[in-house]
Amino acid sequence: MDWERVVNYGPVETVEGDREAAVLVPVITRADGEYLLFTKRADHLGEHPGQMSFPGGGREPDDDSLETTAKREALEEIGLDPEAAEIVGRLDDIPTVSNYAVRPFVARIPDAEYVPDEREVAEIAILPVAALTDRRNYESERRDHPFYDDIRVHYFRVDGYTVWGATGRMLVQFLELATDWRMPAEPDRVVDPDAEYPV
Repeated sequence: MDWERVVNYGPVETVEGDREAAVLVPVITRADGEYLLFTKRADHLGEHPGQMSFPGGGREPDDDSLETTAKREALEEIGLDPEAAEIVGRLDDIPTVSNYAVRPFVARIPDAEYVPDEREVAEIAILPVAALTDRRNYESERRDHPFYDDIRVHYFRVDGYTVWGATGRMLVQFLELATDWRMPAEPDRVVDPDAEYPV
């Protein structure tokens, strides 16, 4: 992991989106390498049910910063002590189809047992960076999108989980900053705007 590039990266901020949100990109270090923690959103949620995401959510009036938002949401969703999350850098803000401007904070977190809040999180998945950077586990497609226009959609398939959507976009940037993985120059396919998503 190239932490220096993450620490020194100057993220792009966005003014798009009516609502502010923040997520943690949580990195766990084990003897055999680094892992990323993801949550699988509960099926009953109104926005992006069942999708893989990083812990996070919308900014509340009492949050004094978006970093506070990310840590508060991680506490609520997986029980992560805010003081245990060591923020090391940020990724670019991401506007989403649900009209949020999402700010991702990269954080080192302890290798501990985390418990999902069943109201929001169906499951916690801790996936190895080595598998996420394995080209056999990645594919992408280009399509016209009603919100993003011409967009490349990324799919990371590891241990039965598929990371895609806005989280997939964040993951691409994180991996390109922190590892020697690079997004292939061309997508695997070009699809029609109304093509089904392969998830």
